[in-house]
Amino acid sequence: MVQAEMVEAMEFQALSSKYNVSGVPQTTINDGAANVVGAVPESNMLAELKRITGK
Repeated sequence: MVQAEMVEAMEFQALSSKYNVSGVPQTTINDGAANVVGAVPESNMLAELKRITGK
């Protein structure tokens, strides 16, 4: 299962600081285990998910 939330970085600056938002879009996976910055191809996102889950 995957759960996703979208947060406006300028409105929630505490979260932006917590996750070191450096650009948008930024996808933070498993509370910071991985971060993907920018619009990346689906294959890149899948590779990052596999890397952190070991699958």
